[in-house]
Amino acid sequence: MVAITTSFLPLTLSAQNGMDHGHRYIDLGLPSGTKWADCNIGAKTRTNYGYYYAWGETSRKTKYDWDSYKFGSDKLTKYCTDSDYGEDGFTDDKEELDLSDDVARKLWGGKWRIPSDEQFEELIEHTKHRWTKINGVKGMLFTGRNGHSIFLPAAGHRYGTSLYDAGSGANYWSRTLNADSPDYAYCLYFYSDGVYVTHLPQLRTHCTARAF
Repeated sequence: MVAITTSFLPLTLSAQNGMDHGHRYIDLGLPSGTKWADCNIGAKTRTNYGYYYAWGETSRKTKYDWDSYKFGSDKLTKYCTDSDYGEDGFTDDKEELDLSDDVARKLWGGKWRIPSDEQFEELIEHTKHRWTKINGVKGMLFTGRNGHSIFLPAAGHRYGTSLYDAGSGANYWSRTLNADSPDYAYCLYFYSDGVYVTHLPQLRTHCTARAF
């Protein structure tokens, strides 16, 4: 079970840069109008790693593995599109996190949400992105056509009780399940040479959480 930092977004704010429920958002001039959070959940600055969460969970843990996963330790009890993966053949055909399981909405309130896979795709397509270091912290800088930018630190991911790949890469959860293989969910993955939307194997592991 991997834990990743989470990214969250307000969907209907009309101003450029501003605040929503005490958290700063940045307008990158994206076609959808999506505004992205200035920092990760749990972070005080944009270079802090912030907190890590398993997919669909809203509480932090000391250990991230299948045995401690909220929605099933062996077979899934929620977010399952294939009976082979569900407990006693369970399916619910949910392909996106409910608001009650969205850590951005849970902790930040307002209209904040974890991004969808499509919003991550838009971020990649409509910004310039480059690997850089800010205040000694490595990560990816995304700059919109309007000149505004957000920085995603290379926060790595957690598995079990350990932190891996910090400083060399990061995974940021989307709210979107991989319907073809419901033990995976989509995430933004980057390292020094590239940035992609992919699905994370063993999605219930722990990656960083950011709010946009």
